[in-house]
Amino acid sequence: MPPQPRRALSLGVIALTLALAYGVWYSYSVVLVALLHEYGWSRSVLAGAFSVFTLVHGAVNPVVGALCDRLRPLRLMAAGGVALGLALWADSYIAAPWQLYLGFGVFTAIAVAAAGWVPALVQVQRDFQDKLGLALGIVSSGVGVGMLLVVPLTQLLIDAYGWRTAFRVLAAICVLWIVPSSLFLHRQAPARRPAPRPAAAAEKSPPATTLAEAMRSQPFWLMLAAFFFGNVCSQTLHVHQVAYLVDLGVAAMVAASVVGVVGFASIVGKTGGGWLSDRMDRELVYLAGIAIMLAGVAALAALAAAPANWAIYGYAMLLGLGYSVTASLIPAMVSDRFSGPHFGAIVGVGLMGSAAGSAFGPWLAGYLFDRTSSYMLAFAIAAGCGFAAGVAGWRARTLRVRAA
Repeated sequence: MPPQPRRALSLGVIALTLALAYGVWYSYSVVLVALLHEYGWSRSVLAGAFSVFTLVHGAVNPVVGALCDRLRPLRLMAAGGVALGLALWADSYIAAPWQLYLGFGVFTAIAVAAAGWVPALVQVQRDFQDKLGLALGIVSSGVGVGMLLVVPLTQLLIDAYGWRTAFRVLAAICVLWIVPSSLFLHRQAPARRPAPRPAAAAEKSPPATTLAEAMRSQPFWLMLAAFFFGNVCSQTLHVHQVAYLVDLGVAAMVAASVVGVVGFASIVGKTGGGWLSDRMDRELVYLAGIAIMLAGVAALAALAAAPANWAIYGYAMLLGLGYSVTASLIPAMVSDRFSGPHFGAIVGVGLMGSAAGSAFGPWLAGYLFDRTSSYMLAFAIAAGCGFAAGVAGWRARTLRVRAA
């Protein structure tokens, strides 16, 4: 296949793979409600399983990144597709909290990491240095497609057949798409890495940096802080929004459809934000996303007074646009500073901050709800963390401008 069509096809295929892998991630918000109704486990227990999932996902990311620096990322994605199918099938037999923590929290998390974001990042970063922001925006918009399609599908399956069947159907879909599509792209890809960037772009790129060197620099820790605080904010909302809306009297299917609207908005945010970040300072686009996400937190809290449908979907649009811009741009900001043969390991370690934030925020929100019967304090903490992520992004820009 000629290079340009192959490059375009690879973006679409990888985006759909991420749609399935992270559709599983975001479907937990509706599975949580189903498990709550069937077993009556506390919300801190249920949110804790998601926290374990994100921690394991983050802990595995540096290993996945290091493997991607040595192997072909598409091979790893295919293996991850097999593992994801097996893990989801095992999840359908959960009957106790420890099984939820081990099956979903550990094994499913490892499989999602192997099939998901880090291999996609490394593959795209190698192939699309000329339009990195847009390329990352396109593939990461697959996560939005997963929220738009996989989460409502999961809710429909739960309503019709139960959550166990929902897990099994997702298992089959993941194997049938991720494995053959990844192997197809692997066969189409050239054996060597893509040619170096054009001379004009190469002059602007930093020299290759090792993981140890990156970790001794302030920009690395600022990126880590942006990952952590941004995900405390966004994942608190992602995990608890369905349960919060159901508590307000919103129908479960309407609440689940909110996740789909968030996903639709995120497709626009990631693609548009990535395109814009190739034409102006990425950090400024990132800060705009933070501001929109903070508006989403305020809108969700305000729904307690009047949960009208138009207000619910307005909140969903704000969250989708805001979080998506931040999520897709931080890896590009890392690449701007640490591109080279060690990028996979560096971004893998950086994503541990993302995992820690994704684990801490939802767990804390569940813990606070169990003790106060309210999400308001959790939403206030989420907003504060979102602001802290914006401060880290602004400081990173200040350092880059000074260095230039």
